[in-house]
Amino acid sequence: MTAPLEGITVLEFTEIIAGPYGGMLLADMGADVIKVEPPWGEPWRFQESFIPSESRTFISLNRGKRSLPLDLTKPEAREIIYKLVPDTDVVVINARPDVPYNLGIDYETLSARNPRLIYCENTAYGRKGPQSYRPGYDLIVQALTGLMASEGKFVDGVPQQIVSTAVADFATGIAIAWGVCAGLYHRERTGKGQKVETSLMATALSVQSSRFIQVAAVDDERRSEFADELARHRERGTAYEEVYEQYLERFSSRRRWNVYYRTYQGKDGVLAIACLSDRLRKRVSDLLDLDDIRFKPDYDPDSDETAAFNGKLVKRAEALFLEKTVDEWLTLFDEAGVPAGPVRFAEELMDDEQVVANGGVVELEHSLAGKLKMVGPLLNMSETPLDPTVASPFLGEHSSEILAKLGYSPDDIQRLKDDGITA
Repeated sequence: MTAPLEGITVLEFTEIIAGPYGGMLLADMGADVIKVEPPWGEPWRFQESFIPSESRTFISLNRGKRSLPLDLTKPEAREIIYKLVPDTDVVVINARPDVPYNLGIDYETLSARNPRLIYCENTAYGRKGPQSYRPGYDLIVQALTGLMASEGKFVDGVPQQIVSTAVADFATGIAIAWGVCAGLYHRERTGKGQKVETSLMATALSVQSSRFIQVAAVDDERRSEFADELARHRERGTAYEEVYEQYLERFSSRRRWNVYYRTYQGKDGVLAIACLSDRLRKRVSDLLDLDDIRFKPDYDPDSDETAAFNGKLVKRAEALFLEKTVDEWLTLFDEAGVPAGPVRFAEELMDDEQVVANGGVVELEHSLAGKLKMVGPLLNMSETPLDPTVASPFLGEHSSEILAKLGYSPDDIQRLKDDGITA
C-alpha cells in the first residue's frame, strides 16, 4: 500500500512552528518534502539545542524531510530553486508578504516556471490590510485576536498567553496541509495549479468560531454597548481584570454551568468532567446528590437566589470530590456514562496504553541524535496508511544528494559549500 501523497514533491521555505508543522503533516502523508533553510540553519534548530544545530523542538516539527540549506540572497542559490521548481508539486512558505519577492521565490515567479504548482503562503495577518507588512508570532496573534483576553489568566492584572501550546501556530499548520491537499485535488481534476493563502490571524479567529460570530437579533445591541463601555474603560485606564469581569457578564455562560464542566481535586489527584447537555449534568447531579435548583421548572437563571446557589453548589461539589480517588470517581462516571478523565502531563503518555494502541507514538532513528520517540501521525487511513519512518534531517544532510540529481558535479557541490551558498 502506498501513502496518500507518494510521488508529490514539496519545497518548504519555512521556520519555527506553523510552516514546519504543515510540511511535516505532508511528509507524514508520503510527500517528499525538501526543507530549504539558510546555510546556518533555521532558528528553531538552536532553541535549547542539545547537540550542535539540533533541538527537541526542531526534531519534533521536521520529521520525514530532506535538508537543502541555501542562501537565497545569492543568485546561484535561487538558480538551484529554479531548477527544482519544474518537477515540484507544492511550495510552502511562511514569511512577511515582501520576503518571497525579495528572494525571488514569490508565486508569480515560480508558477511561471511551473503552472501546475500549488503554492501555499502563510503570513501572520494576511496579505492585505494595514497590518499585512508586520511580522508576527503566536503570542502576538493570541493577543490581537481575543484568544489571550478571553483565556482569563492574569498576572499582576495583565492577561497572559496560552502557554501549553502555540495554538495559532499548530492550527495553522493543519490549515496549510488541508489547503495543499485541496489544491492538489483541484489540480487533479483541472490540471491547474493555484495559490493557497493561510494566516495565523485567520486560524486564531477560526478556532473561536462560536465567539467570533454576530447574530443581529441578539448581538448587535450588547456588542455596541460593550464597545462603548470598553472605550470608556480604556480612557480611564481601568484594570484589565475588572474589564474582563464585565466581559464575562455579557458574553460568557461558562459560570452558569461551571460545576459540570471543570477540573476537581480528588483524594490522590485531579480529574476533569465535561457535561455539555442537561442530560449529562443531571447524571452528575444525581450521582453527587447535589439537588440542583437549575433542574426545577421554576428555575430563573438571573435571580439573586440562583447566583447565591451557584457559589454554594461549587463548594459542595469540591468537598465531595475530595472524598474519593481519581480512579474511584472514573469508575463511577463510567458506570453513569459521564465524560471524565484524569489530568495528566504530556510526558506521562509516551507509554500510555490508549495512546500507543492508536498509533500515537512512533519510534525513529535520528542520524545524529540516535533513537527517539515522538508523536505519531495526526490521522489514520485504511487504504493509504501513514507510516513515518524517517526522523528530521541534520543541517545539509541531503544537499549533495539533491544537487547531484540536478546535474551538479562533486566539484560544483564543494564549491557551492565553500562559497556559503549551501551547507
